[in-house]
Amino acid sequence: MKDKTIDYMLRTTWLAVQKMYNEEAAKFDSTMATGFTLLSIDPEKGTPSTALGPKMGMEATSLSRILKTMEAKGLIVRKPNPDDGRGVIISLTDFGLEKRNYSREKVLTFNDAIRNNVSDEKLNHFYEVAEIINDMVSNKKIYNKNG
Repeated sequence: MKDKTIDYMLRTTWLAVQKMYNEEAAKFDSTMATGFTLLSIDPEKGTPSTALGPKMGMEATSLSRILKTMEAKGLIVRKPNPDDGRGVIISLTDFGLEKRNYSREKVLTFNDAIRNNVSDEKLNHFYEVAEIINDMVSNKKIYNKNG
């Protein structure tokens, strides 16, 4: 294990999880990206389109493609934002809500499976390390050092 870099472990683990979610989603003519988007939209009030990208950590162009596909499949509708005439609220349709619940169930099943196989102490360490990595990357503490 000591010959594997942190980057390698993060990347290969995430790719395995992504593949697992995509395989599950494919059974229902969906993708992991669609499921993640459904979970990021407020099921009752909808979510402003401008808030969705930052909430998901995605670029606007990638998100725009996903939203277009989701709209074509009848998962979401775009409504004018009553608080901002220029903005749009992304809301779930009944079908979108059904698919959101399915996605939520899959995420909770994954979480339960991990929790049943990893001690609370190890999980807490995992979360601590992930937060440190996120902080260091987000705040450019790795490559933007002076000198």
